[in-house]
Amino acid sequence: MTSPTIQHFFHTQSDTFTYVVACPETKQCAIIDSALDFAYNAGRISTEFADQVIDYVKAQGLTVQWLLETHAHADHLSAAAYIKAKVGGKIAIGEHVKEVQQFFKGLYNVDDVSGDGSEFDHLFTEGETFTIGNVPVRVMHTPGHTPACVSYVVNEEAVFVGDTVFMPDYGTARCDFPNGSSRALYKSIREKILTLPDDTKLYMCHDYRITAPGPRHVTTVREERERNPLVHDGTSEEQFVKIRDGIDQVLPAPQYILPSLQVNIRAGYMPSPEANGKRYLKIPLNVLGSGNIELEF
Repeated sequence: MTSPTIQHFFHTQSDTFTYVVACPETKQCAIIDSALDFAYNAGRISTEFADQVIDYVKAQGLTVQWLLETHAHADHLSAAAYIKAKVGGKIAIGEHVKEVQQFFKGLYNVDDVSGDGSEFDHLFTEGETFTIGNVPVRVMHTPGHTPACVSYVVNEEAVFVGDTVFMPDYGTARCDFPNGSSRALYKSIREKILTLPDDTKLYMCHDYRITAPGPRHVTTVREERERNPLVHDGTSEEQFVKIRDGIDQVLPAPQYILPSLQVNIRAGYMPSPEANGKRYLKIPLNVLGSGNIELEF
């Protein structure tokens, strides 16, 4: 089997890692969890970060085969559609994104989201295999943070875990998003990710520990089993659920959740233009947090 080359890029606005995973033999590559820049206060989208990734791909003489999403992110806007327009590639995600689409289609009250995942070029099923050039990849459905989360096991040596587990000193993803589940996340981590060989490298989607010397993007199964404060060896499901649900009860909603999801459930494509030819991101009022408020004015 062919080992990949892996290059990471850190998006400081959202603390997100984007990866270019390439086959050294064929020069085919996949771009995982890409990001757009978004100025919320101005409603302005820009592509400086995504262009850095594109520049790297071109400089290395790579051909983009896949644009992979680990899930529909709530903290940044996907650059997959933009990158596809520039350099090609198939946009792919786990098949359970259909559940996420159906929920948020109703929340945003939009009719240009399919609910069947057809915005994406491919929907992966549990255990499905594919290749990046000559590099084999296996898909693990790892729900909990969202029902649609998948992890990509590349050549059985590197796993791109999305928002499941974080660096060993930080813990795990939250589970309070629609159809999230702390019990499902525990099983995804303990029964799937942490049953892989100890030396398997785990590539993070985020690093939120701002006091660390710098962004940290990779750890191992062994380090997570030994040191992760929420899911280390010996942690029971009941212990994890109690702690995780307790943390989630006091966490604020992610800053970019409302603009991000209405782009990401569209595979990174923007909403359809309205009658005036302009595109709009909608901000539904009083839908997040503790209950709805009826507005009288």
